[in-house]
Amino acid sequence: MTNAIPPAAVFIIGGLLIPLFKGKARALWMLFLPVAGFVLLLYTPVDTVLDCKFLDMELTLFRADRLSLLFGYIFHIISLITVIYILNFKETTEFVAGFVYAGAAIGAVFAGDLFTFFAFWELLTIGSVMLIWQRRTKAAMGAGFRYLLIHAFGGLVLLAGIVMYTQEQNSIHFGEIGLSGLSTWLIFVGLGVNCAWPLLHSWLTDAYPEATIGGTVFLSAFTTKTAVYALARAYPGAEALIWIGVAMAAFPIFYAVIENDLRRVLAYSLINQVGFMVVGIGIGTHLSINGAVAHAFNDILFKGLLFMSMGAVIHRTGKINATDLGGLYKSMPLTALFCIIGAASISAFPLFSGFVSKSMVMEAAAHDNLTGVWLVLLFASAGVFHHAGIKIPYFAFFSHDAGHRVEEAPLNMLIAMGIAAVLCVGIGSYPAPLYAILPFTDVVYKPYNYSHVMSQTQLLFFSALAFTMLLRAGIYPAEIRATNLDSDWFYRKGGRLFFAGSDLIFNGMNRLADLIFVKGMTAALCRFARRAPAHLTGLILTPFWRLTGDPQTAKKEKARMNRNFSSGTLGLGIIGLSITAYLVILFLLNV
Repeated sequence: MTNAIPPAAVFIIGGLLIPLFKGKARALWMLFLPVAGFVLLLYTPVDTVLDCKFLDMELTLFRADRLSLLFGYIFHIISLITVIYILNFKETTEFVAGFVYAGAAIGAVFAGDLFTFFAFWELLTIGSVMLIWQRRTKAAMGAGFRYLLIHAFGGLVLLAGIVMYTQEQNSIHFGEIGLSGLSTWLIFVGLGVNCAWPLLHSWLTDAYPEATIGGTVFLSAFTTKTAVYALARAYPGAEALIWIGVAMAAFPIFYAVIENDLRRVLAYSLINQVGFMVVGIGIGTHLSINGAVAHAFNDILFKGLLFMSMGAVIHRTGKINATDLGGLYKSMPLTALFCIIGAASISAFPLFSGFVSKSMVMEAAAHDNLTGVWLVLLFASAGVFHHAGIKIPYFAFFSHDAGHRVEEAPLNMLIAMGIAAVLCVGIGSYPAPLYAILPFTDVVYKPYNYSHVMSQTQLLFFSALAFTMLLRAGIYPAEIRATNLDSDWFYRKGGRLFFAGSDLIFNGMNRLADLIFVKGMTAALCRFARRAPAHLTGLILTPFWRLTGDPQTAKKEKARMNRNFSSGTLGLGIIGLSITAYLVILFLLNV
């Protein structure tokens, strides 16, 4: 592939050129870029490689195999959908940031060496932070700054691991790494930051709800899924991932159930779904990895659809809290329908996309006799139906009527949501095309068998029944205007305590040093320097003044000399004597 154009270049260079276009030309250019990149991929054979020599390193700027191509396809598809979704906005910076961000994700999944991967990995952070800050609110600025700090930390950990690993292996090839030493663990943790592992996850729930309407759709697609790709590439079968993924699938449910901000509910739901993917990678069988990446493919679509529906609600009402919404199905029926399709997909209803991918991971866990893992994933499946499958559409479009009488979402938003909805239903009803592009071709999986359909349907209906009964009984957690404390509370409060302690210790030392050396010693030296000429001259002349025999004469002459020194009016004799004394002192110092 010596003359080919990497799709990442299409996005990044094309995105930087967006400010040169105006009006319809800009819209056409933005639509053209993901289409052009997708066409390039369609004509890219598997095992295509583009190498480049940089200094003493052989960089692999582009490497296409079945794993990277699958992520490349879905990244292009969601980019096109998101571009359609944001066409009615006029923020040039957001457009440029979105394309650079998407291009960085595409570049990362096709990178064949660790340093090229790292360069695109860091570019992801730049693009995503711009999408957060572009909202220009105080909350967005703070969230973006915290996001930047956390990802800068993760990037440094990753870079340290890469440098150590390449020195140990004498190779920069990006392939299976495994957990075998400090360097591999550093890379592992660096990737985990972007994957939103437990205790490292709060950047996601903090920042994503504060981004722009279109920016949140971009964000939901790329950062965590690029990390999922990297884990599938470098750490398939790492047992630690099973338990990390189990925790990711379980704990967000409790936060999502009590959360009032519906975009933050979806952010917790995103972590929950990534947990299924991480478990699949950790199991490491062909079935589980196929299930993990297939679920990543589907999650990008249905999670993007849900974020788009909530973005349309914000666009029309300016509200996103469950306590401020309700009854919108009357004004926005199509948006409500698309939201329900996204909710059914994430809940893994039969004939919807989540059903044909999530079950692969669960079946892989059952095949490996991981009964505890399977039970937690079953609980997580029921929980996601509660908070994303029911709560999101119920409180946004049904529930109590909040009195919002608004227009339906703009046409371009409806088209984007419609495309995503059609894909969710199409993949769920006919998954063969998706299965055909999965990494391992030796896996034969048939989701539509009697036991699977019946068990999943029973799980969903009993979960819906539980929601209804809890709601009617008043036991289901009420939606209240409150801030839920997450793991970020510890580092926010800890950070403030650290800075307060640092201020007390280090600035205290500065103040003490100022008191001793500046206000004390330096001031004393200045006073001495001002009085030294008079004192030295007085010491020389006092014996001569005393020759008169009158002690008062010496005192009077000394006092007069001090006044003359202070006023700068000295006799020629005194000046000459002072200069002579000064020269004598210099001579003695140089001897």
